Amino acid sequence: MTYCVAMRLEAGLLFASDSRTNAGVDHIATFRKMSVFEQPGERLIVLLSAGNLATTQSVISLLTQRLKGQEEHLFKCPSMYDVAELVGRTVKEVVARDADAQSLGQGVDFGGNFIVGGQIRGEAPRLFHVYAQGNFIEACEDTPYFQIGESKYGKPIIDRVIKPKTSLKEAAKCTLISFDSTIRSNLSVGLPIDMLLYKTDSFAPADPHRITADDPYFNKLRRGWGEGLRKTFEKLPDEDWFNK
Repeated sequence: MTYCVAMRLEAGLLFASDSRTNAGVDHIATFRKMSVFEQPGERLIVLLSAGNLATTQSVISLLTQRLKGQEEHLFKCPSMYDVAELVGRTVKEVVARDADAQSLGQGVDFGGNFIVGGQIRGEAPRLFHVYAQGNFIEACEDTPYFQIGESKYGKPIIDRVIKPKTSLKEAAKCTLISFDSTIRSNLSVGLPIDMLLYKTDSFAPADPHRITADDPYFNKLRRGWGEGLRKTFEKLPDEDWFNK
């Protein structure tokens, strides 16, 4: 399992992913879940992945390999909608290839989910959630963020804080608290966290930041959040019938 978050805000885009994958409590490993494709000054495309690791890695490998070919690829797509459609088709291709007759009835889940976002010159930044079936939805003003993987523990803080006008730095802080909540409650999500912030129309070189267990800001944030919650809880009033 994993946990990935992406946001489409007026200020730009945010992407974050953990790096833990596991097949039981005695088989835990670290794999990067964020993939970046960019043409300086022209486009930035970011993919976050969750689900069957073999499927998601195959999808990324095919998308990367085909950048050198003559067929349709990520750098030829005229819009982010076309990028999402290409990723969806590639997911279906990999699942159809791997989920052959030998795996039928064995309970193997070949599914993989992707968050696909970025900006191509000539259009605004866009964000999509591509499902294992290959179809997808786009983030909008009412729903400016997507989560994939183990999302339930980190969702409440995002729901309360994130709005389209939220700044990137506030969104980043909220996202890290969301990850801390998830890591505390679920063993299948863990550090390090990869985070990328992109300002609208900047087309700046992608510079993901990796947050490890000894990161001073992350540890300060998680301590402050925990202490703040306890202090707020202590100030909440009691009900009269508690004393009966």
